Amino acid sequence: MLITHDTRCALDTVVDLVNTAPEDETAADGLPDVTTLTDFVGNHEISDVGVLSEFDLSAVRKIRGRFASVFAAPDARAAAGLINELVAAAGTTPRLTDHDGYDWHVHYFAPGASVADHLAADCGMALAFFVVAGEQERLRRCEAPDCRRAFVDLSRNRSRRYCDSRTCGNRLHVAAYRARRKEAAG
Repeated sequence: MLITHDTRCALDTVVDLVNTAPEDETAADGLPDVTTLTDFVGNHEISDVGVLSEFDLSAVRKIRGRFASVFAAPDARAAAGLINELVAAAGTTPRLTDHDGYDWHVHYFAPGASVADHLAADCGMALAFFVVAGEQERLRRCEAPDCRRAFVDLSRNRSRRYCDSRTCGNRLHVAAYRARRKEAAG
């Protein structure tokens, strides 16, 4: 599956956005205020976004939950329905652009769109490409019992199980090793 630079950036953005959601009612929200949203927009180089407000923060949190539902979708049909709703609500307007030193690429959001509509359109289309390619199962949640972070499995054989093999994967492998040693020592 060919993943363009823009699609990869949108995938990274949607994964990071979904992972800002608190995992339970005791966890802190990763987007607690407009300043954090502004930093998120800057860190992900989201273009054509004006001054952000509390309204923008609320709207982004709403679409964040809808994107989380895509990662939890049981099959391609369910994911497609969720993505279609996100993209349609954003009022997509595909257009070619070559701004900020980047070569020609497609933006799916309308000029002057809100940051939430911008994210819904561009990130929604990036996820749509996976469904179209029959690769919806690559949109995953970490299998570590104490982690439910979202990630996109870009491994060649679709075998990635953890959001980060250095943290979640390694921690589980060490725990399994210790359990085997303890059992062997009896």
